[in-house]
Amino acid sequence: MNDDDRVRLLICDDHAMVRAGLLALLSSDGAIEVVGEASTGEEAVALTARLQPDVVLMDLQLGDGMDGVEATRRILAGPGDSHVLVLTTFDTDADISRAINAGATGYLLKAERPAELFAAIRSAAAGRPALSPPVASRVMARMRSPLPQLTDREQDILDQLGHGLGNREIARALFISEATVKTHLGRIYAKLGVDTRSGAVAIAKERRLLR
Repeated sequence: MNDDDRVRLLICDDHAMVRAGLLALLSSDGAIEVVGEASTGEEAVALTARLQPDVVLMDLQLGDGMDGVEATRRILAGPGDSHVLVLTTFDTDADISRAINAGATGYLLKAERPAELFAAIRSAAAGRPALSPPVASRVMARMRSPLPQLTDREQDILDQLGHGLGNREIARALFISEATVKTHLGRIYAKLGVDTRSGAVAIAKERRLLR
C-alpha cells in the first residue's frame, strides 16, 4: 500500500503506557500511520490543527484540564476535516451521548479486539460510524426509549445525588445556593418520573445516567 493510502492517526490518551501500547499495535498495520501523540485535550486540539490527521483516537478522561468530549468539540469546530474516534473504558449512556453529541464519528471500548480497532479506524477515516457492539446496542435501546434530556447543571446535581450528597453538600460542591439545588431537583424528578431522591438515583443507575 502506498503512503498516500494510509490513514494518518493522532493518539490522545493521558497514560504514556497506553499510548506506547497503541503505537506498537497500530504500527503493525501498514494501512495506519501514527503522526502524533497527545496526553491532554489541549495538546490534541493544537496538534490536530497543525498535523491535520485523518482520525484522532480520543480517550474521554484526560486528567486535569479539557476532557475528551470538549477536545472533540473543539477539534471538529477547528480547521481541517479530521474525524474523532473515541477509545475509552467508559460506556455509560451519559458518556456515549456526550461524545456523539460533540460530533465523534465512532465510539469504541478498549476491551475490543485489535481487528475491531483497525476496522473502526478505517471506518472513521471514511466518515462512517464505528461503534463497539455493546455501544451500538445501547444506542439502539436509547432510540427505542429516549433518555431524559438533562441540562448540564441537572446532570451535575444528579451525579452528586448518586454520590450520596445532601442538598447542602451539593450546593457547596457546585458553588450554588440550596434553593437552586432544590429547583433543579424538582426538574430532575419531573424528567425522570419520580418523587424522591432515592427514586431518582435508582432510575439514574438503571438507565446508566450517572457519570
